[in-house]
Amino acid sequence: MEGEVWRLITPTFMHSGFSHMLFNSFSLILFGPTLERMLGSGRFLFIYLFSGLAANVATLLFEPLTYTHVGSSGAIFGLFGYYIAIIIFRKSILSKQNSQIILVLCAVSLIMTFLQPDINVVAHLFGLLGGFLIGAIPYFNKKALAESFQTTTSWASSQRRNVSFQSPVKVLIFAVIIILAILGFWR
Repeated sequence: MEGEVWRLITPTFMHSGFSHMLFNSFSLILFGPTLERMLGSGRFLFIYLFSGLAANVATLLFEPLTYTHVGSSGAIFGLFGYYIAIIIFRKSILSKQNSQIILVLCAVSLIMTFLQPDINVVAHLFGLLGGFLIGAIPYFNKKALAESFQTTTSWASSQRRNVSFQSPVKVLIFAVIIILAILGFWR
């Protein structure tokens, strides 16, 4: 608000401690490489930075001016948002199993956002929204959107009966994320 514009991006690269940095780095390592291979490094970096910027601008606008925050969570939630746009608008890019895992992890992350103390809820939500919008805008038209939501909901309802993890690696990854989330909740 006083011309220190860099504060809209620098929180994305700062963390409050080692465990905070470790959890965000783990999330980025888990979800970033596949998306970067799909999009290329330049587009991936743009989505990451745009989502982080959207999260920080929203924090500036919706939180008190004395509110301080750090972390790359808003940018990481932007990656989730972009993945969700892919799942809705470009189903053929991801397998159904990967789409299901991403949706479950995104839902767990959103739930934990509201359960953990000292979490910038605004940054998480607007990072998610920023990533989703970047992924959705190129494919937006009303007819395609309606058809996409219709096929997504029918697919999701059919998957409720078949929820299973196909690979021990997926179970391990999911378990580690849940354990880290619980440990973060009890700190």
